[in-house]
Amino acid sequence: MTTELSAGYDISTDVDRLDRALVHRWLSQDAYWALGRSREKQDTAIDFSLNFGVYDSTTGAQVGYARVVTDRATFAWLCDVFIAPDSRGKGLGHALAGAVCAHLAPFGLRRTALATADAHAIYAKEGFVRLEQPENWMVLGAQ
Repeated sequence: MTTELSAGYDISTDVDRLDRALVHRWLSQDAYWALGRSREKQDTAIDFSLNFGVYDSTTGAQVGYARVVTDRATFAWLCDVFIAPDSRGKGLGHALAGAVCAHLAPFGLRRTALATADAHAIYAKEGFVRLEQPENWMVLGAQ
């Protein structure tokens, strides 16, 4: 799937277009939730996920990334959403979130979840809401 954006960017799920080294650098060095993540772990995450890259339509350079962990039947987890610092403020985060939601819609998932410390407004525009009963959710591992 490739979606062209009017602002000179496109979004693609073609894993072969991903600049894996760049995605690893962004996440392991600049993303609060993935600091220190190893390249091997990042490559494994890419290999077993549905991936979305954001690209400059003129140069082909990758400027954003998102990953979805899903069974494509009942549940999805949206994670590792990142827009390069010099590409922020152009609506690419909103466009990426919208493209992810549009791609997942035909699956008829019961729930798509995510966690964010600072981008609630972006996801709210796509219909994400805070958990009504967060006390029902549990986690195993780092918090």
